[in-house]
Amino acid sequence: MNRIIDNKDSQVSIKRSKFLGFAFYVDNEKKVSEILQSFEGKYKGAVHTVYAYRLKESGVLREKFDNDKEPVGSAGQPILYLLQKKDIMNCLIVVVRYFGGVLLGTGGLVRAYTTAAQGTLEDNVKTDV
Repeated sequence: MNRIIDNKDSQVSIKRSKFLGFAFYVDNEKKVSEILQSFEGKYKGAVHTVYAYRLKESGVLREKFDNDKEPVGSAGQPILYLLQKKDIMNCLIVVVRYFGGVLLGTGGLVRAYTTAAQGTLEDNVKTDV
């Protein structure tokens, strides 16, 4: 099992759309809710705020994602898959998108959201022994 070392952010621009990624250490769903609430209204002009998290709370695995009206399977789900693939626990990743006027298609969105999420994990993952 792995965990993030610190809260971290990243940024990627693809076809004039800007994707801001944020990783947070979380150990309960209340903390997840507090962080997600802090994003409400914070990024003026952003059209989507997607997220995914994995955590163990009281010995129970909790996983969730949200696409924030992006096409099914194009945003939150690939971020959750990234956390699962890297076996990262107690982590919330949020990606904020500013639309640049060019449609990316489902595949383009998957790549963009995954790239933003990966940026938050670069040099930021530690293996728990």
